[in-house]
Formats: sequence, structure tokens, C-alpha cells
Amino acid sequence: MNRYALHLVCALTAMVTLATAAAAQDKVKVGVFPVSSSLPYFVAVERGFFKEQNIEPEMVRLIGGPPNVAAMITNQIDASAVLVTIEGMNANIKKPGVAMYISVNSQNRTYQMEQFVVRKGFPATSLKELKGAKIMSAPGPANVTMAKAALAAVGLKEGDYTIDQLDMGQHVNVMQAGTFDAGYTLEPNASTMRKLGIATTIEAGVIARYVLGDPDANAFVGGCALTSDFIKARPDVAKRFAAGWAKAVELINSNPQEARKHLLKNTFTPDDVVDTVPMIRYFMAKDLTAKDKADYQKFIDFSVETGTLAEKVDVIKYLQTF
Repeated sequence: MNRYALHLVCALTAMVTLATAAAAQDKVKVGVFPVSSSLPYFVAVERGFFKEQNIEPEMVRLIGGPPNVAAMITNQIDASAVLVTIEGMNANIKKPGVAMYISVNSQNRTYQMEQFVVRKGFPATSLKELKGAKIMSAPGPANVTMAKAALAAVGLKEGDYTIDQLDMGQHVNVMQAGTFDAGYTLEPNASTMRKLGIATTIEAGVIARYVLGDPDANAFVGGCALTSDFIKARPDVAKRFAAGWAKAVELINSNPQEARKHLLKNTFTPDDVVDTVPMIRYFMAKDLTAKDKADYQKFIDFSVETGTLAEKVDVIKYLQTF
């Protein structure tokens, strides 16, 4: 082979190698709970924000916090699109650093997520009128604890009502069937119930009001978390994943109406509800103010006081910034 041909072969080989490297995206396994608070994940995927960062997310559908926690502890997933912070902190007690939050989601009376609903025909317009009610709750110990805390704040003790955990996908159907009188549910289920005329919301943003003592406080109940094993093993990939997530958060916060369309087909949100479902507020960990961090700590401290968490946890230790 002459010198020219050799150089040509080398050049072509280099081009193929570079093209292959450019095409090979870094895979990240993400646990996804298909509720509206997972919106940044769907926006980042469908708007190409992860692709811009050379990230190829692999979605693992996991319903509720406990399955996400189990998958994170055993390294079956690298990230959870939305993990209830109480459950994340409980995981951190068991395995420190297993849930490092790159962003957290605010819920209150404006940015609505958790709320109490009552079925059509049930005579209650306030929480204290739920005495004697058969109540369903979003699954997981954190949700049940918050529901009971709100009821206790208005004077109802355990025994004044019954409460059972129920998979989110069943909430609308059981309310329509009249199986329960009321429910502690999450969006978009509440909006769907109202649209169908089968239930009404009697109070939203109960965590901010009854736990933080301010209906406008930022109740950081959930967020996107990465495992520290993932961060340590692939720091550059984790950083790029967070960058894609941050771009999605920026779009949602600045243009929620545009972002809503990504709820369709990705969550339980019907077509005729997507334009009215309330939106929560997303904060990257690096953007939290001192007051935000104090409210976050107060929320977690409350969980220690109620016995949901076995010991005090410093939330600052589990905020991950890049």
C-alpha cells in the first residue's frame, strides 16, 4: 500500500471512530412515576434537552416512592424523576447519599399537587367535616402521614375516619364508583375528577398550610434525585443529566402553558384536562434561598416528630449542585 493510500485509510478510520463516539450516547436509567410532577423528565426527553447533553435516558416505570427507593439502593436505576423527599431522606438514613436531590418541587395553595377531594353527594365542604368518612390516600407512608397530619390539625383523630392507601391509577375509578367518600390525591387525578363531575376539591396545598404554617410557603415534598454511586462513578454524565433537567425546569417555570402538552400520553392526564391541571413550581438545588432551605428542613423535621423518619436528617447534605 502506498503512502497516499495509507494516509487515506487512516483518515477514514479516524472519521468512523469519531462518528461512532459522537453517536454513542451515555445511558442513564431513570425511575419514572407517571404523575404531573415528573413533567421535567418528559420535557427534557421530548424537547431534546437530554439529547443535547449526549444523554440517552432509559425509563423504568415505577409507581410510588418505595419502588424507586428500592431500585436506587440496589443501583437498578441511576435517578428518580420524582421521589418524595420524606422517602428519599428515609433512604439516606439507611444508605447515606443514595438520594441526592438535584431539584425539588414546591407545592402550596398556588402550586397545587396534594389535595383532599370528596365524591359527589358527600356532605363535606371542609376537612373537619370528614369525620366518619372513608378516605383513600395516595400510596406511600409519606402521603398517608401528610393526610393524617392535615386531618389532625383540624381536630380529627385516628378513629374518626378510615384511610387506605390506593394506587394512583385507581383513584378516579373508585371515586366514580363511590367506593370512598373522600380522598387525599395528587394531580392530575383531582382535575380529572372535577372535569368528570364526580368529585370536588375541598382543600389544596394542605402541607404548606398545616405543616409549615403558611399556605404560601414552599413545601418541598418531592424532587429529582440521583444516586451518589452514579454521581461518583460517572460525574460528567451526572452533570450533563442535571444540565438537561435544568433546561426543562426553566421552560416549565417560564412557560407552563407550553410545557403542559408534555403531560399528554405520559401521565394520567386526559386531553380535556391538560389545559387546566394546576402546575407546581420546580427549583434546581443551586437556586434555593436560605428561607427555602429552612422550609425544606422544617418539613423533614416534622416527619421526624411524627415518627415517619427514625432520626433527624440535615437536608443540606443531600442537595446536589453542579
